[in-house]
Amino acid sequence: MHALKSPAVDYKHLKLDYASTHQDIVEKCKRGNRRAQFELYRLYSRAMYNVCLRMLRHEHDAEDLLQNSFVDVFTKLHTFRYQSSVGAWIKRIVVNNCINHLKRNRLKLEELEDRFVADEPDQAGITTDDLSLSVELLKRGVQQLPDGYRVVFTLYAMEGYDHKEIAEILDVSEATSKSQYSRAKKKLRSIISEMS
Repeated sequence: MHALKSPAVDYKHLKLDYASTHQDIVEKCKRGNRRAQFELYRLYSRAMYNVCLRMLRHEHDAEDLLQNSFVDVFTKLHTFRYQSSVGAWIKRIVVNNCINHLKRNRLKLEELEDRFVADEPDQAGITTDDLSLSVELLKRGVQQLPDGYRVVFTLYAMEGYDHKEIAEILDVSEATSKSQYSRAKKKLRSIISEMS
């Protein structure tokens, strides 16, 4: 008896097209289709709520900003041109709304000298190898960071922005972003060691 062989697939030429992910839903949303809007909200609301919660600390603020962000998403969706995935586009709106909220509520970012950043070695970040952390312990620790530290730490370590992007988003220098991140890691280690 011969085993059936599946045809060979050449994966080298296979391209993933993230920009057109959920394109059908997005196009229906642009035409005002309520079911499609609900589906887009369903697909992204949980992840975006988590972004809000990591940046804002309080559940009610996160819920309010999530709702406001999706109002912005549906109002501005006609400007979305598939240059990135719709998820990345929504996340950018959510992050910007969170930062604007924090700025309105006097987010403090200490401007530090470039010398401070240069003197401090850049570490890989907080890892479970360093601290043997549970996810819940890390979440609680991050929530206790001062706003400036928490925002930079969240954007860099959890959301994947680099320091140049963070500097542009927060309207600070790249050195400030790096120093805030460095100080956030130290503070987070201290907070977690006290909680353990």
